[in-house]
Amino acid sequence: MLGRLLPVIIALVLGAVAVASSAGGPHALSPASQHLPDLDQEVPWNLEVTRDEARGGYRLGFSSAVRNVGAGPLVVSGRRLRSAIPAMTVDQLIDQVDAPLAVVEGVGRMRYVRSPDHEHWHLLGFERYELRRAAGRARVVTDRKTGFCLGDRYRARGPKLRAQPPEPVYTGRCGLERTALTGLTAGISVGYGDVYKPNLEGQSLRLTGLEDGRYLLVHRVNVGRRLRESSYANNASSLLLRLRRRAGRPVVRVLNACPDTARCQ
Repeated sequence: MLGRLLPVIIALVLGAVAVASSAGGPHALSPASQHLPDLDQEVPWNLEVTRDEARGGYRLGFSSAVRNVGAGPLVVSGRRLRSAIPAMTVDQLIDQVDAPLAVVEGVGRMRYVRSPDHEHWHLLGFERYELRRAAGRARVVTDRKTGFCLGDRYRARGPKLRAQPPEPVYTGRCGLERTALTGLTAGISVGYGDVYKPNLEGQSLRLTGLEDGRYLLVHRVNVGRRLRESSYANNASSLLLRLRRRAGRPVVRVLNACPDTARCQ
């Protein structure tokens, strides 16, 4: 029912309901009355070392995923006044108890991205990936990923959450081949997650030039905390890795999987 009514509800909210908070002011909302998402960054997995055909050397590919374990869905609504404007401004829509949807303005941007893998509208900067030195945690490599097409791509592991819909709600393709769109809604339902395969549109980090040793592969969601959540404590996870070279080719061994990056050792 929610999936069928959501576009109508969003149109009413954006067209007729007063905005509950302005850009840069999400704390004006009342947390007690809201069903907020809680984005849980899954531990990286499915590592692949491949040749970097474009730049030479090698890259470390990986799978990444974020699941929503909160009390409400993550809903983002992009809009622009006309198709000549290159990017959409993104607002977050939040379900409230006995009240209209609340709107947190200006939480991000969507841009239509063309790549060799595929093309559609992307939410920019939803997740970030990096390699850090295990000793001292200095950042040595950061990602070049363009953006993310959010959706209910898998059912999250663990006990069923109270607000989890029986079927996926956000199953669209983010405006595939629809470059003239002026509005787009995407999200992650409670109890579902958004997942990406290794080497897809920037799902990798360069290994060229790195010394052998121990590193942290860190995945983080909602880095700037512009999206409102019930908790930010589970927004980063890591793998502790050992990098070595055999006959000039990097070999990566996983030493530990860490849902809590701060305690990874």
